[in-house]
Amino acid sequence: MIRSTKIKHKSKNSKLILTLILFGYTVLYTPLIILILNSFGDSDIPGVWTHFTLKWYEQALTDKELLNAVFVSLKIATISATISCILGTMAAIGTTQPKTQKFLGRKFLNNIIIMPIVMPEIITGFSLLMLLLGIERIIGITFSKGIITVCLGHIIATMAYVHMNVSSKIKTLDKSIEEAALNFGARPLSVFWEIKLPMLSSTITTSWILVFTMSLDDLVIASFLAGPGSTTLPILLFSNIRVGITPMINAFATMFILTIVLFIIINYFHKKREQ
Repeated sequence: MIRSTKIKHKSKNSKLILTLILFGYTVLYTPLIILILNSFGDSDIPGVWTHFTLKWYEQALTDKELLNAVFVSLKIATISATISCILGTMAAIGTTQPKTQKFLGRKFLNNIIIMPIVMPEIITGFSLLMLLLGIERIIGITFSKGIITVCLGHIIATMAYVHMNVSSKIKTLDKSIEEAALNFGARPLSVFWEIKLPMLSSTITTSWILVFTMSLDDLVIASFLAGPGSTTLPILLFSNIRVGITPMINAFATMFILTIVLFIIINYFHKKREQ
């Protein structure tokens, strides 16, 4: 009797949790579905559907200002994600080595690396701007705000995510494989390139996609560090909100959503192939 009561109680809790999860996902994805549907509507008024059309996609693919902002965003996201993955992986490998476990400042170093995760983006962007202005006054070197400064801000803000993902994966690797290779005379560098790095490839790929997406939709840091010729897509969209957004933006947002979904699918099959 007691057991059946517990089973019924667990069943009720499971249904409640499932209902809350479905409600949360519905709230999260319903606006995206509405956005995608509106991108195929003929009406000039956002949210009003008349009949099916592809004219907004045609306008989106011919708008020079919008295409330039997309190109800048993709360029910044690619550079930032690549450098963040390189630096984050190096930091993860360095802080998880057995020799560094006895280093007294290891915990402090880890905290410094992951601090940008809990740091508000507005503080990160403002502090980097103040740093560049301080260097200009002290050294006399002028840093013009542009793609390089935005990439610098994104690298600092996102490298911690790569470090956390890769270091967590390293702790779960079978160290006996590396030890066996070293015992058979393999050089440490060869062990890293031929054994350790392939085992980390899926995690690094996932981290790259994560950092790429974060850099692509960043607005706060880019607002502080962007200059003439480095207007990203989020900055352009945010500035156009004041004068009104046309349904053309819905079309471009739909294409971006499909691109992110494609990244997720590629990452899924990449992980499945390695299993």
